Amino acid sequence: MIQLDSITQTYKGPQGPVEALRDISLQVPRGSIAGIIGRSGAGKSSLVRTINLLNRPQSGRVWVDGKDLTALDAPELRTARQDIGMVFQHFNLLSSRTVFDNVALPLELQGMRRALIVQRVEPLLELVGLHGLRDRYPAQISGGQKQRVGIARALASNPKVLLSDEATSSLDPETTRSILALLREIRRELGLTIVLITHEMQVIKQVADTVAVLDAGRIVEQGATLQVFSQPAHEITRSLLDDVVPQQLPESVLERVRALLGKSSDTSASLLRLVFAGAESDRPLLSDVIRRFNVDVNVLHGQIDEVQGQPFGTLAVLARGAAAPLAEAIAHLRGAGVLVQEVSHA
Repeated sequence: MIQLDSITQTYKGPQGPVEALRDISLQVPRGSIAGIIGRSGAGKSSLVRTINLLNRPQSGRVWVDGKDLTALDAPELRTARQDIGMVFQHFNLLSSRTVFDNVALPLELQGMRRALIVQRVEPLLELVGLHGLRDRYPAQISGGQKQRVGIARALASNPKVLLSDEATSSLDPETTRSILALLREIRRELGLTIVLITHEMQVIKQVADTVAVLDAGRIVEQGATLQVFSQPAHEITRSLLDDVVPQQLPESVLERVRALLGKSSDTSASLLRLVFAGAESDRPLLSDVIRRFNVDVNVLHGQIDEVQGQPFGTLAVLARGAAAPLAEAIAHLRGAGVLVQEVSHA
């Protein structure tokens, strides 16, 4: 549905050219929600604005729904952009227009007749939960409701793609969850392809099917969200994940086992961080390991969550037993699809 091929974007800076995007290639399947995440200045907004060519790249190609946007002339590009809606962080509503009239604005600019505008806008207000507020002005509604107006306005032209540029970053957590739930509903009801720009992994966790991690204008990691969460390969990804899934064990856990690991014993002991994802989370792997390999497993710390409706969790365990069976138990866990990180061993 969306394909970016070797996109490079350069801006003029006081010290010379600034390369905001560097050889970006990305594919977003039709009907999916793709998250793009990175720290401030990573190039997220530059990237999302190349998809509708608000920013024209210096090199590379942008394909949307089978059309090479970079090859279109100005009238053709204006027509193509009607298939691409965009939601902004700061709402950008006109204070002098009602909720209904803000949503209707793009259709008015297209010259659509009033009767057809009503037929289009009324169902959208129903979809975003604002039908009862149609005659209110922006000053009379909440931030979350303003963002719902922005979403309805972006949908007014019946687009195939919805771009969201930090649409939840100024909202409180409860309102953010409601907006993300709305985006999932919109994807389900309208079959839209959604590209979601954010700096929060919590947002990615709740709504994105795939994620691409940006750093200094480059994609450093990308893949299915569950895969990236369970096995992050890049340090930037691990850092961004830390607020959602801590990548290091708490110092209190380490302190509790240091004495045990430092004592001489007839058995070996390993402090393990286990990452479960998907089907592995439903299997009694630890009890199986205890029975099969005659090792003791003490659970010290854990977190269970869901990513895109699939179970996901981490456990810190102290495993003790004879050296050979303990090594076999660790190999068994890895063979069952569990990511095993040996934090320390004695």
